[in-house]
Amino acid sequence: MTYRDWGCSVLTASDRIILLMHEGLQGAKGKTGISILRYGGLSIVAVVDEQSPGRSLSDLVGISRPVPIVASVAEALAYQPTVLMIGIAPSGGALPEAWWQEVKQSVAAGLSVVNGLHTPMATDPQLSSLLQPAQWIWDVRREPEGLTVGSGKARSLPCLRVLTVGTDMSVGKMSASLELNQAALERGLQSRFLATGQTGLMLGHDGIPLDAVRIDFASGAVEQMIMRYGYDHDILFIEGQGSLMNPASTATLPLLRGSQPTHLVLVHRAGQTHIQHFTDVPIPPLPKVIQVYETVAAAGGSFAEVKVVAIALNTFHLNEEKAQQAIEQTQLETGLPCTDVIRFNAEPILDAILTAIVR
Repeated sequence: MTYRDWGCSVLTASDRIILLMHEGLQGAKGKTGISILRYGGLSIVAVVDEQSPGRSLSDLVGISRPVPIVASVAEALAYQPTVLMIGIAPSGGALPEAWWQEVKQSVAAGLSVVNGLHTPMATDPQLSSLLQPAQWIWDVRREPEGLTVGSGKARSLPCLRVLTVGTDMSVGKMSASLELNQAALERGLQSRFLATGQTGLMLGHDGIPLDAVRIDFASGAVEQMIMRYGYDHDILFIEGQGSLMNPASTATLPLLRGSQPTHLVLVHRAGQTHIQHFTDVPIPPLPKVIQVYETVAAAGGSFAEVKVVAIALNTFHLNEEKAQQAIEQTQLETGLPCTDVIRFNAEPILDAILTAIVR
């Protein structure tokens, strides 16, 4: 696997990666690292988490991957890594001092760095002074060059464009898009997943770090991404970001505008009734959420009508019996196909996409 060159040497299959995951395997900060462990084809030689040394990934996060968990970067160096990848997202976008010192320790030991945080590292003098000629630091969240404002022209493309939308942030939109793309590829379709966040880019997919793009150019950045691939593929799966239901979210509208989707897939965490970090903000009943997304996507008639065709339900926190019950209840509530694409498979949703009438 070769990664896009973003101004630094590229990751290759020969790289040996340690994944910095302090407090991320058992908390909410580790979404990036867990996705890399689940979906990445990278050679990860150790996971660094001071809370979980010696434990197994299978027990902690349900990923059957024989990667040792160690307490510190110092211990991880014994596995002869070449790259440190930051798989956590602390509040505020900056690492605590102790973890920052581990990044410095890694660079001093000769490792390159993949940084998915908002805080850049490539220009930090403490790190740049330690870099040797063969080392690099990739700040993933960098605005692409040559952006323009959106124009809505993606609606002229012949391909299907499937955008995942959510009832909240961090409910599984990226995972749903990845699983659907894989299912489409297995059926022989010319399919592509397009990343819109740091995790998808760190996994090696083409795309944009949408939350690093100035708001005036956000829909244009999405549009440029879609136009690069729209004539060469049967179907594009666009990674969703944020939620129209969440008062802190700004990413969903530019995705709708820039991608001009032909299909929407709604992603929801089973049983969640309020926005995660705003407990005074309820999540409306799913039929109402669907109505909001379809109305906004069509902008009252300015753009083509688009429908939510299925529900991807996140049931990770439920046992299998309760997960099945939640799926059945959601199907009854919405009248749409529903499944957990990770726990079961993505086929019911892919079938709904391929059989829906595109207007």
